[in-house]
Amino acid sequence: MPVPTLPRGRGHIHTSIAEAIGRSIVQGEFPPGTILPNEAKWAADFKVSRSAVREAIKILMAKNLIVSRPKIGSRVESKDRWSLLDHDVLSWYATSPERAGFLKSLQQFRHIVEPEAAALAAQYRSEAQMHEISAACHDMATAPTLSDRTKADVRFHLAILKASNNELLVPMGVIIDSALDNLFVFITREANDLHFAQDLHNNIERNIRLRKVQGARLAVKRLLKHSDDFIRRHLPASQR
Repeated sequence: MPVPTLPRGRGHIHTSIAEAIGRSIVQGEFPPGTILPNEAKWAADFKVSRSAVREAIKILMAKNLIVSRPKIGSRVESKDRWSLLDHDVLSWYATSPERAGFLKSLQQFRHIVEPEAAALAAQYRSEAQMHEISAACHDMATAPTLSDRTKADVRFHLAILKASNNELLVPMGVIIDSALDNLFVFITREANDLHFAQDLHNNIERNIRLRKVQGARLAVKRLLKHSDDFIRRHLPASQR
């Protein structure tokens, strides 16, 4: 059974252990139904205390990645049990071998949520909320690095969700905050049309600022179509 690499610089050691095991589960190294090594084995492999492993197991149980039973040990849960809206699980899943399927699911989610969120933002946003949207859009255009641009892009979409003033939409920001980060990096790294992509974001910002409800909705749909087309062109044919 493979021994996951223990990430460093993640704060508490049990958090690093949870990330190492959790990432391995989500990326398929420990398929659903697998009985994982016991605490003593993990402790020896990672060169940590059993109490640190125990705390890591509790974290993974809370994310529904594993279930622990007396005399049986920890077993990987079926995928339909995983807490895919958990920030960490989303981040790990986005780098799995099933990344193509993940991107498709992500885009489907965005088509369901983001056009209507933008329409609501155009109707109900405050001046302060509009300032957040405009500032993020400006920061995207002037970002000196890929990392800065990606962070501004995430801020832009989060700000629109908040500006919808719908309290049930705001928690969906966890998906944008973690999963969309991976999508944006994938798109931005390979695209040669950053100016066009920026124009699409500018159009969203402008329609929300001018309180054009239908215009905001359509502007987001155009951005999503652009993302769909790019993903389709750059994924291997077998994964489209």
